Amino acid sequence: MVIDPSNFHKYNVIDTCAIWNILSSQLLYTTANSAGCLFCCTYFVYYECLYKPRKNPKQTEIELQNRFRQESENGRFKCYHLTIEDLQDVEVLQARKKKDKGELASIAFAKKTSQAFLTDDTGARRLAAQSMNSKMVQTTPHLLAWLIFINYLGDSDLQPIIGEHKKSDRPLEPHFLNAYKIVLEYRLNASSVKITE
Repeated sequence: MVIDPSNFHKYNVIDTCAIWNILSSQLLYTTANSAGCLFCCTYFVYYECLYKPRKNPKQTEIELQNRFRQESENGRFKCYHLTIEDLQDVEVLQARKKKDKGELASIAFAKKTSQAFLTDDTGARRLAAQSMNSKMVQTTPHLLAWLIFINYLGDSDLQPIIGEHKKSDRPLEPHFLNAYKIVLEYRLNASSVKITE
């Protein structure tokens, strides 16, 4: 998926893996909030994050659960129930692809509320792009790229964010580095346009 770091939708319905990836870096998460980003999820995702049984959860998973629980209690992550209509849409989506109900519910709710769907799962991204406007499907690396592009994060913030992310056993380092490379290319193109004008 090609990202445009100059454009990011601030209102997002987010799935479980993206919640973990955003919360893995305090710097990334607080900067996203400062830039006006809002994240919500369905109760399917809330259940997956906090109550779905896990075999031998790692300490890093427990820490991310605690962060999510605290952010939900503080009202920074709103959770929403789905209607019967929404659930029917989930069933239609599930018939097309075998995905977790949390991801499918997120896609259905994002479509219904005209919000972006934020996921870091490749299959969920593909399915969402077929089910809704593909420009409304976003990722955590896209969020990082946008925050750097609009100067809410500096170049020197990249490694601390990656460090926090890796400390939480999250897998996006190569995608963060690629997103940063895209930002540099956009900057280079923008400066060469100014020089020729």
